Amino acid sequence: MSSCVLRSLFRKRFHLPTAAFARYKTNEANDFFKSHPPKDVILRRESDKAEVKPSEWPDVEKLRTFGQYVAAILPKYVQDVKLTHTKELEILIHPSGIVPVLGMLRDHTNAQFKSLMEITAVDIPSRPYRFELIYCLLSHEYNARCVVKSYTDELTPVDSVTALFKSADWGEREVWDMYGVYFAGHPDLRRILTDYGFEGHPQRKDFPLTGYTEVRYDNELSRVVYEPVEVAQEFRRFELDMPWELFPNYRETPEHLLAAAAENQPEEVSKDK
Repeated sequence: MSSCVLRSLFRKRFHLPTAAFARYKTNEANDFFKSHPPKDVILRRESDKAEVKPSEWPDVEKLRTFGQYVAAILPKYVQDVKLTHTKELEILIHPSGIVPVLGMLRDHTNAQFKSLMEITAVDIPSRPYRFELIYCLLSHEYNARCVVKSYTDELTPVDSVTALFKSADWGEREVWDMYGVYFAGHPDLRRILTDYGFEGHPQRKDFPLTGYTEVRYDNELSRVVYEPVEVAQEFRRFELDMPWELFPNYRETPEHLLAAAAENQPEEVSKDK
């Protein structure tokens, strides 16, 4: 930023006219470098290296102690407590303890996780409870993060936490839309990313890549209609190493290549010669 811009900002900040600012500028009593001895002026040279201290955040011991405390006061719901490789507290709970545990983490004086950053899920079909619910919490008071995990299946609903966190409204709707997890007590549980007539839940592992229906605009009806998916081309198998040599027996060789091969073919030498 140039000196002219700085002088202009200074005049606007202190409402000084041009003449008054000129007197202030020429006043030697207000000149820092003239009114202070050189020994009091600390200058940092570019050759000096900045001192970098190792980061002490987050405090792993405090997080581990707090996790043990949560497991001790809520043994009915907390099944396991551990620290992730990113130094975040991870609490594994029973599905019936979603509201009590999240409520304690929000209101407890030593926690104050008042921000629910996101709600997501993971589909693992090989498990008896295939869906893993993940709640990511943030404490502005202690600058800490916490991840609460639970589980459910296709038919078992879980309690909604919209009464605790307003941000859970759209998050639970997204999990319902993508995975089909039903949240009991949600004020408006409907699809949020797909259309209202959409069939299935796209993020499930057993959901087909083509889906169940497709949409198109019908000129006769003057509206968008849903129809069963029609694949115009059959699925083909490609070998990624050499896909152009997959069907060599069914490919005709061009005539110019045949003629060039015949011209370059060496003549046979008879045995009599």
